[in-house]
Amino acid sequence: MDKRYLELLAREYPTAKAAASEITNLAALRSLPKGTEYFFSDLHGEYDAFLRLLRSASGMIRSKIDLIFDKSIPADDREALAVLIYRPEEEIKRLQSAGELTDEWRRITVYRLIMVCDSVSAKYTRSKVREKMPSGFAYILDELLNVTDDVDKDFYYDEIIASILDTGIAEEFIIATCSLIRTLTIDRLHIIGDIFDRGPRADKIMDELMRFTHIDIQWGNHDISWMGAASGNTALIANVIRIALSYNSYDVLEDGYGLNLRPLSIFAAQVYEDDPCSGFMPHTLDDVVYDSVDARLTAKMHKAIAVIQCKLEGQLLARHPEYNMDDRRLFEKTDFRAGTVVLGDTVYPLNDTSFPTVDPDDPLRLTEEEAQLMRILSSSFYHSPKLSTHIKFLYAKGSMYRTCNGNLLYHGCIPLNEDGSFREVRLPRIGGDDYAETSHGKDLLDRIGKIVNRAYYAPYNSPEQIEARDFLWYLWCGPDSPLYGKNKMAFFERTFVDKHIPEAREIYAPYYDLNRDGGICGRILEEFGLDPDNGHIINGHVPVLIKDGESPIRGGGRLFVIDGGISKAYRSKTGIAGYTLIYDSHSLRLAEHHAGDTDTPSVRVVEKMERRVSIADTDYGEELALRIGDLRALLQAYRDGVILER
Repeated sequence: MDKRYLELLAREYPTAKAAASEITNLAALRSLPKGTEYFFSDLHGEYDAFLRLLRSASGMIRSKIDLIFDKSIPADDREALAVLIYRPEEEIKRLQSAGELTDEWRRITVYRLIMVCDSVSAKYTRSKVREKMPSGFAYILDELLNVTDDVDKDFYYDEIIASILDTGIAEEFIIATCSLIRTLTIDRLHIIGDIFDRGPRADKIMDELMRFTHIDIQWGNHDISWMGAASGNTALIANVIRIALSYNSYDVLEDGYGLNLRPLSIFAAQVYEDDPCSGFMPHTLDDVVYDSVDARLTAKMHKAIAVIQCKLEGQLLARHPEYNMDDRRLFEKTDFRAGTVVLGDTVYPLNDTSFPTVDPDDPLRLTEEEAQLMRILSSSFYHSPKLSTHIKFLYAKGSMYRTCNGNLLYHGCIPLNEDGSFREVRLPRIGGDDYAETSHGKDLLDRIGKIVNRAYYAPYNSPEQIEARDFLWYLWCGPDSPLYGKNKMAFFERTFVDKHIPEAREIYAPYYDLNRDGGICGRILEEFGLDPDNGHIINGHVPVLIKDGESPIRGGGRLFVIDGGISKAYRSKTGIAGYTLIYDSHSLRLAEHHAGDTDTPSVRVVEKMERRVSIADTDYGEELALRIGDLRALLQAYRDGVILER
């Protein structure tokens, strides 16, 4: 091994004893059971629902409580303890108002919480548990969780709990212990894309995700849309605003990210003053909390930004003939004087013929007022501190795909041909030729990941950055985009013609039928260097219509689609309120959540491990083994006198 590397390692382990001690520690760590991984997908801004899933660990905390207390306390008390762990601040306030916050309740509750905490911490080393402890109570918790066998445990517990009550810190201690239980229950969090759009508070979801140390995100097309908007892509800025207005999601735009919509409201009210904009009324799945806007004004704003989006998308496509999407340049194919558009071989009437800002002879040109409005909106996105923080987190923790412990995670699809072979997709050569090389499979996603990063980190408004951020729009809705995977996004047809016409149908890419074939799933796993017989593909993007008989398990158990309808917009289609895939040391389990009762899902084992999985069997275990090998080399160097102890 390179001596210079060993000398660097010796700075951290300056003696043979220190190196030997660390080897022993790491070997012991590898023997522990693997931590529990949780997989969520398609959160779509549903903060309240997601927080319930997260805080209940998708029902696993209640299962742990039942396992510990099944024979000792009634079911109602077990449920009350679970609710306390999920939402301690709210529950303590409720009990206080009801006059039920007694010292006896405090004493019993602290004792029970310590028992739960002791159980969920069993698979971790003491040092790891100590790292996760709330700082103000770390010493007390460490003492309660590590009572030695030669001590009268009951007496010791009683003394410490009495001290907690006497000093008046019981409520704070209870809240801290509940937090530790929740933290220990989820060892790693995987988010399989689409955090944004439709629901009211994607910003709050991002705040919650940023509290996790061990987290990864696979970008979805809705995430890419926001990332493109933050990068300065005006078509995606319009898209983000349009979707938010269509779902009445003012809170995420204005309260969450401080984006200035007032210029849009003034513009829309003036331009569409006498236009009812009845086809643009918002869906009201959630009430606006902070700054409610009249639905009629929202409809005008919605129409104004939709028209601007059509113009900007047309301009973008005119710049990029290599996208092969001329069929989507529909604003240019519209006869605004006649109020018709040609779709395929059919002439359709527009459902709305009031377009005061559209020049029939130059339909893609923004008016001076529209151009000024987009400059203001672009500046608002660019200068939002909270949005900047969240987008940087998406880049830091996100990617097009991830392999983790034998599993392959991605949001949408791997582009395939009808025969199941990998589809060649043309990519832009950023900063190079107009027409780029093609790529497929793993290499395709790797190359796309580099382009996505350039869209944000290349010098702002440089030719390289503009080219890359334009491509983010293609990833949002392009037919060969791994994040979208449909022949088109029929936004124009559904908005300005009729959502029921044949041309408004969006046809899924071959992948979404072929992923039912175990052989093809195995081929995809092999492409990413994983075991085709034991690995799994985990993705979302397409809601699983349980009520229509669809299954989330495909490819003979090799693939899981975990978009089950956390978003309210999809629950009527799916019949449920979302999925969580849970991978612990014993099994893979699928939790199916029910609307109105996401704390107690239906959970089934979908694959049982032949033996308990240890950290040694994981990617982290492989990293530790490499570290042990390096330390053994350092130890030998000390013994041979090649490296001198300090």
